[in-house]
Amino acid sequence: ASMSVKEILQSLVDDGMVDTDRIGTSNYFWAFPSKALHARKRKLEELESQFAESSQKKEALQKSIEKSKVGREDTAERAALLEELATLRQRKEQLKAEIDKYRECDPDVVEEMRQTNQVAKEAANRWTDNIFSIKSWAKRKFGFEESRIDKGFGIPEDLDYIE
Repeated sequence: ASMSVKEILQSLVDDGMVDTDRIGTSNYFWAFPSKALHARKRKLEELESQFAESSQKKEALQKSIEKSKVGREDTAERAALLEELATLRQRKEQLKAEIDKYRECDPDVVEEMRQTNQVAKEAANRWTDNIFSIKSWAKRKFGFEESRIDKGFGIPEDLDYIE
């Protein structure tokens, strides 16, 4: 598929190799030989500055690697310390597991459980209250016997407040 002159010119304009301007009803296109040279010079300067920046970064990273190696040389003492550290970490995990076993004896945990139980008890008594209210309303409104209401709604006969 061959391109028209117009398409070729447009692609050159898009690539910044040719300039264009509309004057009156005509479009004018031009390209100075120095334009490409200036574009290449700008690109080269940009790449050189990126390269310099990257070189500085590399140097800084190299220095920080060297600095972090100090005191980490592989010595027998360091190996022994690392082994001791691993042993102590393992011991810490064992002790943590041991503490977790006795967690339910922790006064804070016990207090939290007591409060949770209190909230649950209050909620249960509130619902018991609601059930009694609805039962007495149904007895008044429809004249149902209590046993029939209990049976119809699956309410246990010994339903009562929690002390």
